[in-house]
Amino acid sequence: MKKKLLLILIVILYILFFSPLIEWSLETKALGALIIIQILWIGRVFPLAFSSVLLILLLSFHFFSYDETLSYFGSSLVWLLFSIFILSHAFISTGLASRISLYILTWARGSGKLLLFVSFLLSFILTFFIPSNIGKGSLISSILHDIISSLKKIQATSNLSKSFFIGITYVSPIAAAFVPTGASSTIYAFGMFSSISDTITYFHWMLYLGLPIFIFIFLLWILFQRVFPVEKVDQQMVKNLIRSKMDELGSWSSQEVKMIFIMGITLLLWLTEPLHGYSIPLIGLLGASLTVLPSIGVMDWDEAQQSVDWNMMIFFSSTLMLSNMLINTGLIETVAAYVVEHSQNFPTIFLVMGLIVFTAFIRVVFVNVLGFLTIMLPLAITLGEQIAGISPLTLAMGVYLAGVPGFLLITQSPVHLISYSYGYFTHQDLLRAGFLSMLIWVCLVFVSIFLYWGFVI
Repeated sequence: MKKKLLLILIVILYILFFSPLIEWSLETKALGALIIIQILWIGRVFPLAFSSVLLILLLSFHFFSYDETLSYFGSSLVWLLFSIFILSHAFISTGLASRISLYILTWARGSGKLLLFVSFLLSFILTFFIPSNIGKGSLISSILHDIISSLKKIQATSNLSKSFFIGITYVSPIAAAFVPTGASSTIYAFGMFSSISDTITYFHWMLYLGLPIFIFIFLLWILFQRVFPVEKVDQQMVKNLIRSKMDELGSWSSQEVKMIFIMGITLLLWLTEPLHGYSIPLIGLLGASLTVLPSIGVMDWDEAQQSVDWNMMIFFSSTLMLSNMLINTGLIETVAAYVVEHSQNFPTIFLVMGLIVFTAFIRVVFVNVLGFLTIMLPLAITLGEQIAGISPLTLAMGVYLAGVPGFLLITQSPVHLISYSYGYFTHQDLLRAGFLSMLIWVCLVFVSIFLYWGFVI
């Protein structure tokens, strides 16, 4: 019933904004298109990919030529996402992901408090190899669930369980923001930032965003110990559990060794991009190709192409189309000019703080981060060009960080739903930790904008 009502609303909006009987300005039509596609995406009236196909039709009939619209499928960012799907699947399917994850968990030496912190670090390390919050969250959740299930047979682990699984919902998307290839939303942000700054490389991205992210992770670890005091666990039992799971994997296979070699080359080339000049998407395609080469690779082409989420490829391409439509029609510039004109009496710091707080709270409504960023990042870049005393890159990075995590509701991302499905925490537990975590995160974004980024950029 809900979807039918939304569909009727969409038809009414389409007739209102695009009927030949009413002549609207291009900016007004762009606003209508934005409202329609956000209703489709947020309301899940259709699957994301089909809604994106409808967006392609809308843009082709009313804004661009069909060839111009489809040209976004040839974007280097789309091919980077394609490569990342293949690399990620190869890393998991060889068993290397599980082996590395278990080895990293041994760093905690069985301590419950350290195990919580190490599980946070694990998200960051896996981000280099599994640029999917869902894939990463599923893997970590499965491993931690096995540990908790064994521990709770002999002792209480309620608070440790809550910290683990709420931590997954917070840390997974934030860890993905640490590297340019961390998730589809990160790849999109990387493309936007690269379009306005020549200083955005793989290394500089981590330099700019890494410090506030790691400070937050440390503060989150301390916060969880206050909100959910971690129970003392049997350290030897924890070590034995992890060791037994590592033994189940057996000795290193040739596929795992090959995958380490492929990922090592890919990461090294990404980090040294300024030295050799080859772009990150091109290096990603090289790495993906190596995984299917005879003798060198770890799978055949049939398996590789099945690992690509073609629905996400269509959706990702459509977000690029939408962003460019908002920019090219002048809608974003009009909105930015309106904001600047009606806030001239306010200091820059208040305008920036207001935008960051607005971004953090409006994020609650959006389940899909990528769709949300297609609106907020172009707006932040345009505002940064019109507001004195701040650069477009700095403001855009602040908005990006504020819009990535979802702190308050189960419905804010698929990772939340995966973690919640294990039954270790309630909505009230998430809200209890979420408000404090969100406050800390927003404060760190403020500090980064006005102090840290002004120093390093």
